[in-house]
Parts: sequence; C-alpha cells; structure tokens
Amino acid sequence: MGGFFAAASKDDCVFDLFFGVDYHSHLGTRRAGMAVYSEETGFDRSIHNIENAPFRTKFTKESNEMRGTLGIGCISDYEAQPVLIRSHHGTFAITTVGKINNADEIADKIIKSNTHFFEMQSGEINPTELVAAIINQKENFIDGIRYAQEIVDGSLSMLILTPKGIYCARDKMGRTPIVLGKKENGYCASFESFAYLNLGYTDYKELGPGEIAVITADGAKTLVAPGKDMKICTFLWIYYGYPSSSYEGISVEKMRYNCGKALAKRDNVKPDIVAGVPDSGTAHAIGYSNESKIPFSRPFVKYTPTWPRSFMPTHQSKRNLIAKMKLIPVHDLIEGKSLLLIDDSIVRGTQLRETTDFLYASGAKEVHIRPACPPLVFGCKYLNFSRSTSEMELITRRVIKELEGGEPDEETLKQYTDPDSEKYQKMVDKICETLHFTSLRYHRLDDMIESVGIGADKLCTYCWNGEE
Repeated sequence: MGGFFAAASKDDCVFDLFFGVDYHSHLGTRRAGMAVYSEETGFDRSIHNIENAPFRTKFTKESNEMRGTLGIGCISDYEAQPVLIRSHHGTFAITTVGKINNADEIADKIIKSNTHFFEMQSGEINPTELVAAIINQKENFIDGIRYAQEIVDGSLSMLILTPKGIYCARDKMGRTPIVLGKKENGYCASFESFAYLNLGYTDYKELGPGEIAVITADGAKTLVAPGKDMKICTFLWIYYGYPSSSYEGISVEKMRYNCGKALAKRDNVKPDIVAGVPDSGTAHAIGYSNESKIPFSRPFVKYTPTWPRSFMPTHQSKRNLIAKMKLIPVHDLIEGKSLLLIDDSIVRGTQLRETTDFLYASGAKEVHIRPACPPLVFGCKYLNFSRSTSEMELITRRVIKELEGGEPDEETLKQYTDPDSEKYQKMVDKICETLHFTSLRYHRLDDMIESVGIGADKLCTYCWNGEE
C-alpha cells in the first residue's frame, strides 16, 4: 500500500510535512521520502529505507535541516519515492499511490520514443518514474496527468511538487482518497484525513474521483472537475484505514462498530467474551459486544514498543513468526473460557490458525471466529496492498480447488461468493475445519455494504465478488 502528504505554506512547511507523512506510517513498511522546494535553494529530496526503523527516526536529520515552503512526502511498501524529475515541464517531484497492471506495455511504448528507465533492484521499473514519463508525453501537467489516469490499468493517485504549487490528482475512479486541509498560513493534501488535524489544519474538501486540484500557500483551486462514477476501496474501512480517519464522510471507527453490530445480529453462539484480533479487529469486536451484550475483553495484547509495523521481514514465514511473537496472552482471561474473536479478514489463514492454536494451548475451551468482511476469493487488481497475495495463496481458493477437484471455472467460482449457496457453506465449513476453529461465520457482503452506509455502486468489492 502507501500513503502521502503535501504541505504548502507561507512559512517553512517542513515541520508539517514531517509529521503529516509520519501519520501515514501504518500504510507502508519499506520506503519513505520527502521532497521540498524553496525559492532560495530550489529542490531538496531525501529517501530512506524504513524496514527496521520508524519514519521519525530515519528522517530526524531532514526535519531539522530541510527548508521549503512547498513539500510532498510518502510512505511506501514498494518503490523509492518521491522521484525528482527534470523535463520540458521544468524540475518537479512526484509521488504516487496505486497499482499499474500494464506497466511493461506502457514502458515499451515510451521507450520507443528514446526514453530510458532505471530498473529497481527487483528488475522492475519504478512505477512512479513511469508515471512521470507518461506525464512528460504531453505539453502540460494537466494533460499529462489525465493521460496517465486514462492509460493506466489499475489505479493512480498522485501529488506533484512544482515551484508554483502542488498538483493533487485523485484516481479516476476514486479508489484511494485525497483530502485537503487549510489553516491560516497554508494548505495541505493528505491520504488520511486525520493526519493534519493535530497540525492545526481544518477540513477543506475531499477530492472527487478524477479531480485534479492545485494547492499553494494562498489557496486550493480545482483544475479538473470530479467525475460522477466512483469505486472507492471498501477494505480501507475494514482494515487499512486508521481508526480516526474518514472516507467520503464515513468514519472508519464507526463503520467497524457497524460491522460488529451486524455480525452479532446474525449470530447464535453465546461465548463468555468477545475480543478483537489487535489492532484492526478491536473496533469490530466492540460493535459486536455492544449489540450482543456479551462482555468485551482483551485475552491477548500486542506488544508494540519495539515492534513497529515496519519491523516485518519480507519472507512470509518470518512475518508469521513476528506476528505471533507480538501477541502476549493474558491467561486469566483465556483459561476455561469460550472466546469469540473478530479479525478484519482471513487471507492465507496461517496467522489466525496459529493464534487459535495459541489460545487453545493457553487453556481456551472454544474459539469462534468472525471475520469482519466476506471471504476473500479474488486477488486485488487495483491496489498494491501489503497483505494482498496471489489468488492461489488465499485460503478460500485452496479450499475451493480441493472441493472441486481442480481449478473452478468463473461461473462455479461465483457460486462460492453467494452466502446463501450450498457451495459457500461447504467452503466455510472446510476453512473452519482446516484452521481449527470451533465455528466460523463471515460477514455478509450486503451487511458490510450497509455498514459503510454509501451506495454499493460507489464501492469496490472486487476481492469478495469479482465484480468490477
């Protein structure tokens, strides 16, 4: 995944930029960067690896030494950015959030015009550098941004730092957010709406799908009006968004309460306590507890002082071990108890099975699992989520393949997404058995959409039902 922040100020903007970017640390684990512009000194940029240290630690020096009235910064799971570019548009810095499925096709087309790209260590082209090259195919930034949004298969939101201001462009289908804030001496742009509140900004506006705006210290101006169609990622509310954020006016925390409430209304088990798998499952569990009147408790806590999210090895087996080591049991709340756990989702299932076995080993009598979203059946086509995986690694797809005796066709696969179908129930029963749960009940898609509170036509639900 990734997140970004921008600040335009009449005074130095680096303090706001530093903390605004830091507030996006939950969205990325590998790379971070800042770029600023000053009339006196021009552009300055810094990028660091943050795999083994938090953003604040790595960028302390920059926060004291960088100077500028305009700046952008990002946290990323993948490429190093912001990228600093010199072209016929002049010098500019750019940072992006999204996923480009047709990157090779676009790169081959651009290379034919005698343009070259630097390969990353993985052998791939830096997606943000590719977006800059696309923009440079046109005569001005607006045409270039619109062209990039038009030809990219996937999603694309971006911030572009120029000497005259910062361009803010939301994905054409609004799959990821950009919100603007204002205060007396400037404006900001942010992925997460809460990131600027403690810096003295108030809400100004949320960009619509495909909207392009420019911010300066004196104001924010829309250059391209928003489109009517939107498909914002529903998983932002379920998992990725920080509890204090809101998207399209819908609070993340409140939505998660709604999810738990809806799960409780359809449930018939009577556990001793309800708990959330920390941290994202906690609010869902509170909603369930409030509705069911079953006590909320914390039978295990996550140890985070020296284990930030960024301290996560890239190898999956090691990630599972680290995730397990973070959870510390509270035996008095586990031994002899029937527990109902709510997690944001089940992806591979490995970590949740280990958590369940860990609870049984700590004396739990029963462990009932209630994911806060429907079964993930399709890999995300639109965003580079750090928790996303190839479809055949999904626990659902492995179980479906086993039940069908081979790879299912599209029509058969769709039947497994219908919560009222026999195939769906067989899949759920098999997952429950495989992962050693006492019982398993997923959140229904219709209930989840109702928990958000905006029209289904405005939400992307592809990973659950395969519908674009």
